[in-house]
Amino acid sequence: MTVNPSVHPFQMMRPATELATRISQALISASNSRSPTQTRPWTPSLESVLHRIVSRDSLSPSLVAQVIDPCLLTHHSLALGFFNWASQQPGFTHNSLTYDSILKSLSLSRQFNAIEYVLKQVKNQNLTLDSSTQRFVISSLIRGRKTQDAYLVFSEAKSRTLDIGPEICNSLLAVLGSDGYFDKGLKVFDEMLLRGVAFNTVGFGVFIWRFCRDANLSKVLNLLDQVKEGNSVINGSVIAVLVVHGLCQASRVNEALWVLNELRIRNCKPDFMAYRIVAEAFRLSGSSADINKVLKMKRKLGVAPRSNDYRDFILSLIAKRLVLEAKEIGEVIVHGDFPIEVDVLNALIGSVSSIDPNTAMLFFHYIIGKGMLPTLLTLSNLSRNLSRHGKIDEMLEVYNVLSSKDYFSDLEGYNVMFSFLCKAGKIREAYGVLQEMKKKGLGTDISMYNCLMEACCREDLLRPAKKLWDEMFVVGCGVNIKTYNILIGKFSEIAEVEEAMRLFHHMLEKGIAPNATTYTSILKGLCQESKFDAAIEIFSKSINQDSKLAQRLLSTFIINLCKKGQFLAASKLLCGPAHDIGHSDSHVVLLKCLADAEEMSIAVEHIKQIREASSLMLQVISSELSALLSSSSKSESILFLLEAISDKCIESNDEPWKHVCNISYN
Repeated sequence: MTVNPSVHPFQMMRPATELATRISQALISASNSRSPTQTRPWTPSLESVLHRIVSRDSLSPSLVAQVIDPCLLTHHSLALGFFNWASQQPGFTHNSLTYDSILKSLSLSRQFNAIEYVLKQVKNQNLTLDSSTQRFVISSLIRGRKTQDAYLVFSEAKSRTLDIGPEICNSLLAVLGSDGYFDKGLKVFDEMLLRGVAFNTVGFGVFIWRFCRDANLSKVLNLLDQVKEGNSVINGSVIAVLVVHGLCQASRVNEALWVLNELRIRNCKPDFMAYRIVAEAFRLSGSSADINKVLKMKRKLGVAPRSNDYRDFILSLIAKRLVLEAKEIGEVIVHGDFPIEVDVLNALIGSVSSIDPNTAMLFFHYIIGKGMLPTLLTLSNLSRNLSRHGKIDEMLEVYNVLSSKDYFSDLEGYNVMFSFLCKAGKIREAYGVLQEMKKKGLGTDISMYNCLMEACCREDLLRPAKKLWDEMFVVGCGVNIKTYNILIGKFSEIAEVEEAMRLFHHMLEKGIAPNATTYTSILKGLCQESKFDAAIEIFSKSINQDSKLAQRLLSTFIINLCKKGQFLAASKLLCGPAHDIGHSDSHVVLLKCLADAEEMSIAVEHIKQIREASSLMLQVISSELSALLSSSSKSESILFLLEAISDKCIESNDEPWKHVCNISYN
């Protein structure tokens, strides 16, 4: 390629950058029209979009990399679909640049199976990834707790002498220790020593904490000596607590007593927490003499724990999702009544409640006992996790304790309590909160009534839900589209479709336009009750209201009709009222339903009508049906449809289509 030296490199890059932006925007827009609020899947129709934009000459590894990074970084399915599409184009070969970009996108969204698949390709092609990509992948695997996979990527990076960096190395060392992969952890430890990578308190501390439970003490102290000899900065007192805690957990209390002095002479001076851990372990074994011995050592040699040291350590553990380890250190501090800041307690309550609600409640009562109160964020996290674990009584206990402390005084605080009571199905208590807010002069808005009404419907309490509807008008907040949707959805669900229709017409009279949720609920309800003419009439209203809205509803409506055996009605809908809004997806949905039901004569007639209307759409449908072959339980039927599309077996009487497929594909 001849380069004009007078042209600045940036000017050369601009067309490629503009094309990359154009490609990504086209993919997002095309997928958005089909899955606006979901993870956007890759479909054959998107390949048609690409073929219209990307020429064979313009497709290059640098272009693919630019489309993915930065344009599709947060759209992993589109990024991977585009990456795979590019690999299928004649003459195209991926390189390190394209692999770097796709791995970055997959790591951001933690698509671990896809990451593994792509990494195998990289290894098979003997390509070298950028060290920043390696760090990205390892970090993602660590956060997803794919510990062994993270280690394998580290090992590959190590063999290429890439600089992974101290933060990633220490994080990997910590999770290997936490998950009990000590042999792999020791290899990471040795590699860090060899390369002069500094250890930190979390990385080395968590590993030695878990490792020392079953390891020979001489080996434990040898690891500590090697770290101390290097350029690492670790908190000795924290390390001492971790070592004696690990030994005591393993019932090696005498060794824990002995190691206190060994730690002290290595400048890991045990503080009062370390001595208490050992004393408590002896207390459990009933050894009064040893308890006194430990207490004498504590008075003579111990130092007061510095709360800032443990604050930083616990918050770092939580940030790295080592919540179990944070919980155990928090328990040591709380049981010993050692100093701890309120922000650390808040962090512990919110995070620990996700794995151990009972210990979270311990921390909650501790913070209350110290005359402090949790933040609203902490309360929200605690409520969510208690509800998730089914600890509803504990959640009510939290609200009662906080109410006795006059914690709830504004709309924001009440909203947290109210919303979680509704989610937990505590209707009476939630309604009581509404009344309390009214007494305090705090505004109860429409969203709160909707939340409570939704809870009533979820608990099948329709009479209270109807009373709330009346109350909303009495108090003056009125109703909105969500209110209608809640009740229409519930009435449709329980086969009271006439009541749902009454509300539907009521909202139209009030000038409130139905949305996708409204139409989806009522169309499903009408189909379930076999009121197909009414359903098609309602769908026609959606077309008149907003063609794009109707387009989003169409595939789901087709499925509802097919579930009730209304295949002809679905076909007539697609070729009639919905002709102008239908896209390939809706036709594929119908054809798949017909294939599953072996209604091949209807399928062939439908294909004929599509061919008459648009041969281009038929090509797209053919591609999408081909993609279904591997996953379909009715592959014979799909094969016949593909034959019909190619005009090889357009006549179908009874079941000769099975014979045709056998001849063509067997």
